[in-house]
Amino acid sequence: MPATDILFLVERLESLVASGKKVPLTNNVVLDQAGALELIDQLRVAMPDELRQARRITEEAARITELGREEADAVIARAQEQAARMLEERELVKLAQQRAEEIIDTAASEAAEVRRGADEYAAGVLIRLEGECIKALTSIKRGIDMLDDRHRFAPVSMADLQSGGQQAGKEEQAEAATRT
Repeated sequence: MPATDILFLVERLESLVASGKKVPLTNNVVLDQAGALELIDQLRVAMPDELRQARRITEEAARITELGREEADAVIARAQEQAARMLEERELVKLAQQRAEEIIDTAASEAAEVRRGADEYAAGVLIRLEGECIKALTSIKRGIDMLDDRHRFAPVSMADLQSGGQQAGKEEQAEAATRT
């Protein structure tokens, strides 16, 4: 049925309502039920297929919109979870970096303390060694001095004099040779 038939049926329904008997003291009207139901059936039949399709399309659009909304909510939830995880990981990295810096600082201060202790130990060993060396040199010098004193005051034997005389003669010959 064309659209004009629908308008015609609507006009007939309107005239049916307008011609109904009024109920006193109300705005209600008594209608011919059979006539009204027949007009409604004719309107239903006269509805074009496009309206039915439009209704199906509208329902489908509502369903798709709802699915889209649910999917968007799921995507947002996943994004929020991922953001929370990333923040947590970022915090863990930050804490790990802070801990690493603390460990490095502690290790550096311990290394400096160990170096300071090693330097003090080495200085102590060197000072003791210096003392031992001084004692050894003092003992050596005393020994040399004792030997010098012995030779100064020891009686000269004939063999020492002869060997000393021979030695003096050789020295005189060497001096003479160098002069000429």
